[in-house]
Amino acid sequence: MATPAAAPAAASSPSSLSPPPVPMELHARNRGKLLESLRRSLGDSGRPLHGFVFLQGGEEQTRHDTDHTELFRQESYFAYLFGVTEPGFFGAIDIMSGNSLLFAPRLPSEYAVWLGEIKTLSFFEEKYVVNEVFYTDDIVKVLHEQFQGQGKPLLFLLHGLNTDSNNYAKPAKFEGVENFETDLTTLHPILTECRVTKSDLELAVIQFANDISSEAHVEVMRKIRVGMKEYQLESMFLHHTYMYGGCRHCSYTCICATGGNSAVLHYGHAAAPNDRTLEDGDMALFDMGAEYQFYGSDITCSFPVNGKFTSDQSLIYNAVLQAHDAVIAAMKPGVSWVDMHKLAERTILQSLREGSIISGDLDHMMVERLGAVFMPHGLGHLLGIDTHDPGGYLQGLERPKEPGLSSLRTVRELQEGMVITVEPGCYFIDALLDPAMESSNKSKFFNHDVIGRFRTFGGVRIESDVLVTATGCKNMTNVPRQTWEIEAVMSGAPWPPSKSSVHLENGENTIKS
Repeated sequence: MATPAAAPAAASSPSSLSPPPVPMELHARNRGKLLESLRRSLGDSGRPLHGFVFLQGGEEQTRHDTDHTELFRQESYFAYLFGVTEPGFFGAIDIMSGNSLLFAPRLPSEYAVWLGEIKTLSFFEEKYVVNEVFYTDDIVKVLHEQFQGQGKPLLFLLHGLNTDSNNYAKPAKFEGVENFETDLTTLHPILTECRVTKSDLELAVIQFANDISSEAHVEVMRKIRVGMKEYQLESMFLHHTYMYGGCRHCSYTCICATGGNSAVLHYGHAAAPNDRTLEDGDMALFDMGAEYQFYGSDITCSFPVNGKFTSDQSLIYNAVLQAHDAVIAAMKPGVSWVDMHKLAERTILQSLREGSIISGDLDHMMVERLGAVFMPHGLGHLLGIDTHDPGGYLQGLERPKEPGLSSLRTVRELQEGMVITVEPGCYFIDALLDPAMESSNKSKFFNHDVIGRFRTFGGVRIESDVLVTATGCKNMTNVPRQTWEIEAVMSGAPWPPSKSSVHLENGENTIKS
């Protein structure tokens, strides 16, 4: 009998990662954290500890007037507390007992034909590890039966301002809400503050989102070529994070900007859809982050399309990298985020002065807000279930009015357990340069001839997701940052590098291919 041929060896995977299971304990802990904070607040104000936290989950949306259903993603506060992936749910937490209840939509029989098995209430009770699950048409009956106080049951509903979007969280609406007392002011600030610092379980999910996104950024770095389209790099990133990380959702619309497009801060939208052809000599600015089990990442890498930095590209890139590294080195609990923004500005301005792009006294530049001409956005933002996680402005905190500082998404002092992006940038934006160079206060700082050389440069942004620890911080992002690291990886060197692959050549670090 002939010996069967050996099966071909499996091709090595471009990923070392696999999607980890996320325990429902994560969301149970989030509910416990909310209960503790809410009970403390009610107790401090002399209010009785009864009633229900009551939230409405998200609803499926169709594309305009068509019957095409958009891919559903859960409302973030509801996701934080319950982890429910399906639309149409409501959730309640009994403040007295701590019991958690879910209310599922009662689905029509034809659902089983078109969309799959109709799950039982016990299925959802087991899946989401809550005390009981009922149908949404039983909300009034169930909550009245379970209420332990006097009179109408009290519902703490979610209503408050998102300071990033200026939109309001909408309180739950359901038939029979008039049979309850409602409180629209207590819940939102308390629940928002709970989301500001992350548990170990949340951090593990955010770390995975960072790991798979970092890996995807490196894959894009390796495969980029002159002549490609920007959207091809976006496609590579999305494929890698979904194929190897199980990330069906992205944290935000990918920004795949090259050449002059890299000076467009939120490039990639429908009117600027990542469709330029890459040219030799371009800088690329790729701002992309995957979302895993609701929790996101937000990473930006900037590098030359052809794999080799020019002197001008090195100048601007290193200015931003030095700002990025200076901020991370200074981060720890109690540090003002406004001060970190100013540190980044000052570091960039100092590098631009050393490169003869600007001249003059740094203190005077800071007073005149020259940094905002080159970095008009804020230094970073809280990160979690939302890319721009809420809680950046506590009640009573005001947004600064000065250019650049007015774009800050938070002015808080850092706290242990916060995850915040560090994303300094330096851009050459005509809409900002032109008025600044004509300004009587700012024009004197510019070396006009040198600035002309950078008019079509675009910009550089370097963004990492950073956890504030008890004594400092931890960078959760792992991508090449030094120019020599980037050039080595783009020419085929491994990442992360093994110790044996790093050596000195002509006095500089290099990575062996």
